Formats: sequence, C-alpha cells, structure tokens
Amino acid sequence: MRRVVALLGLVALVLAGCTSHRRAEPEPTPSPDLTSPPVAVAVNPGPFEAGPFEAPPTGAYLGAWIKPDALTHAGRVEAVDALEQELGRPLDIVNTYRRFEQMVGTASDAELLDQGATLMVSWATGDNRSITAGEHDQLIRRQARAIRKVKKPVLLRIRWEMDRPNLRATMWSGEDYIAAYKRIRDIFAEERATNVSWVWCPTAEGFIRGDAPAFYPGDDQVDWTCVDVYAGKDFRPIGQLMGPFLQFAAQHPKPIIIGEFGVAKAWGSAGRAAWLQDARRTFKANRQIKAVVYFESDPEGNGPKQQFQLAGDRPAFRAFTRMTKDPYFNVGGPGPGA
Repeated sequence: MRRVVALLGLVALVLAGCTSHRRAEPEPTPSPDLTSPPVAVAVNPGPFEAGPFEAPPTGAYLGAWIKPDALTHAGRVEAVDALEQELGRPLDIVNTYRRFEQMVGTASDAELLDQGATLMVSWATGDNRSITAGEHDQLIRRQARAIRKVKKPVLLRIRWEMDRPNLRATMWSGEDYIAAYKRIRDIFAEERATNVSWVWCPTAEGFIRGDAPAFYPGDDQVDWTCVDVYAGKDFRPIGQLMGPFLQFAAQHPKPIIIGEFGVAKAWGSAGRAAWLQDARRTFKANRQIKAVVYFESDPEGNGPKQQFQLAGDRPAFRAFTRMTKDPYFNVGGPGPGA
C-alpha cells in the first residue's frame, strides 16, 4: 500500500512539473461585432473644398503604402506592381514617406504617376520652431518647386501624426505646429506650387485623448482631414477606434482620407479578416470618408502587434481583396490635374 501511495505521489509530482513548464496558451483572438450596425456619425454632406485632388462624388478612392523588399526606385515600383497584380486592380493612391531633406519627383515617383496613381507624400518636416524662425526656408522652397514640377495633384501630409507624444520635443505644441504649417503653405504659394491638396493627419489615439484638435490649422488651411487608425495593441472595431475623430471631422466641410489603417498579425487570421470586413462596412457607412489607404508593411524591429502586412495571410488578404473589388471603392480616376 505504501508503495502505491508513493507511486501516486511521484506521478502527481511529475504531472505538476509538466504543468508548470507547459507553454502559455495563445492570447484569445476577439472579433469585431459584425451583428450590429457599424459606427456612423452625422457626416458633413459637403460640398467639399478639397483642393486640386478632388473628392469623388460617390464612393471612395483606395490606396496603400507598400514597403518594398529593396529600398530602391525599382524596388518601390515592383512592390506596388506586385500588390496591384494580387488585387487585380490599380491603386488610386500610393503613399510615400519622405524625410525633410528628401525631394519629391524621383524616378519611381514619375513611373507611378505615369501609371495613373496619385502620390500622397508623408513629409517628415523638422522642428516647428526652427521652421517658423525661417531656418529651413530654402529647403521648403526646393520641395515646393519639386512638387510643382510634378504637374499633377499631390496629397501632402505635413508631419503626419504630429500629435504623438514621442514627437512633442520637435512639435512643441499645437500652436507651434500650426505656425510652421502656415509658413510652409505660404512658401508653397510664393513658389506657385498650386497642385497640392493639404492633408492634416493626426492619430485616432490623439482624438481619444483629446489633444489632437489643438493641432488643427483651420478650414482655410486644410483641404482633407485625415486620421491614422490601427488595431494594434487595442483590438476593437475601427468605428470605435476612430469615432472621436469622425465626430470632429463632421464639424468641418472637408473630405476625409484614412491616411493609414491596419490590423496587426497578433490578432490572428480570422480576427484580422473580421476586422477588415467591419472596416469596409464602417467606411461605407460614413460617406464623408472619400479615400482609404492601407499600411501594407511589417516595420523592422516591431512585435506582432505592430506588424500589419496582409500578404501571406490568406484569410486576411481575401477580406482586403473583397474591399478592393467592392464597386464603392472603384470610382474611376482621381480628380483632374492642376
């Protein structure tokens, strides 16, 4: 009997040891609620003053940022071509990121423009107080002349996500950002760069916190209102994530562009597909949204909650493809040239 008890005790210890070293269960993947109507607000019906890149009368343009395998002009064009082939359609808008000193009008810019895409230039301008002090006037003039030479409408995001707390050291304050933004616009006007539609694009989190509106330069300075919204660390339906922004935008006679949106790999294929399905419903329910641009990238060094590439995830990519094939997001060519 003692041997039996001892043996049972040994088995219990072994089982306990196995349990303590068992791999942690994966984080459960929630799904957006697709049984209730998507979040919608009382949108501003327009008419919209959108600058040279005009908003479509119905539906919305569709675009993306696609991180190339090789950071070359050829690699950039190949990345866009590859995604378009997978989707079976051209992109209306191609997002591109530029440091302060990087000029628009590269070889890849020209090729993408020749293919019929409109560039959305996300320009990482520098310290706002040094801009308003005039220290970068010549650089800004060079950029204005470079964009003028494009001779087609360009969407220009002046220091997108300016409301991020980690940018406060160079943004300083909403007043400083607005002053720098207006100085840049004035210099572009002096250089007759009239083919720019000016895009103001904070984060969805900034509207949840309540500090993003302080950076708004005014209806006379902005052509498109914009927001970047991700299901990254917080997996909720996109309508909930950007609801405060939509309420703000409805008070302004400007079309909306979703400058970046994405759903992280951490939430699993089924969760990502459901989130994208809900995003499509939400975009269509808010008719002030006139353009949406996906962030097709896995930035280096980021964990799974900050990786958003859909290619390679078949269920998620299929959900995105259904959006891109929806007639609502196939509205023909962009607005006329300047």
